[in-house]
Amino acid sequence: MGCDRRLWLPHCQCGLSLYHTVRMGRQNKKDDRVKMMKTGKNYYAVVKGVKPGLYTSWSGENGAQAQVFGFLGAQFKGFAELEDALDYLHAHGIVVAEHKDHQPRVRYQDDGIHIFIDGGAIRNPGPGGYGVVLMHQGRRKELSQGFKKTTNNRMELSACIAALSSLNKKMPITIYCDSRYIVDNITQGHAHRWRINNWLTSSKKPVENVDLWRQLLTLVDEFQPQFTWVKGHSGSAENERCDQLAKAAARSDHLIVDDGYEQTPATLFE
Repeated sequence: MGCDRRLWLPHCQCGLSLYHTVRMGRQNKKDDRVKMMKTGKNYYAVVKGVKPGLYTSWSGENGAQAQVFGFLGAQFKGFAELEDALDYLHAHGIVVAEHKDHQPRVRYQDDGIHIFIDGGAIRNPGPGGYGVVLMHQGRRKELSQGFKKTTNNRMELSACIAALSSLNKKMPITIYCDSRYIVDNITQGHAHRWRINNWLTSSKKPVENVDLWRQLLTLVDEFQPQFTWVKGHSGSAENERCDQLAKAAARSDHLIVDDGYEQTPATLFE
């Protein structure tokens, strides 16, 4: 009669053989994976597998399952939020290429001022407005203003100027803005080079919205804010609030004249 090797395996304190313990462990892992697929996991971070990295599906040849199934010592985890998956990978020394859905999470410093801005013009150019939300240690302040005729870019710039002009104390400042026009020109140094080159671009053309850029760079020199780009309409409550303020201001009955736009040829701003 053949010998059943399971009878010779040591038993754990609960009375189950090591064979059954291992079987249960494997089953639990399988159950966990099934559960992960049913609990709203949108991203899968594979730390140890055939190809470590970030995956947006569990099944399929390009999914996370194919990377960990049968892989000895596989390590992975599912997440509902992309930022959490990226943090998990980064903590294990794995850096992945920027994902199209990646929206950096706002992490507040308790001692700093956080400024959210937005602006726009109806029909661009047309009636416009800006909205600002300032936050500091639990306190909140909102600013907005509408203009009779202006442009999207001028309203974004005006929002930055209004926000920084309202401050009376220097401390760490972060400005969150969905305008690449502002964030890229500031962080990549283009705006500072325009000023050095007497407000001419690298192609020797006059800088658009020069009146507002002059004001903004003066304030940037004074307060040294950090500019952070945020994706518009991506779920940020403060960004959405700024959008509401700007639209309401543009449609209000208290519109003022945007002197810089009215006095300068419109072709400079289109």
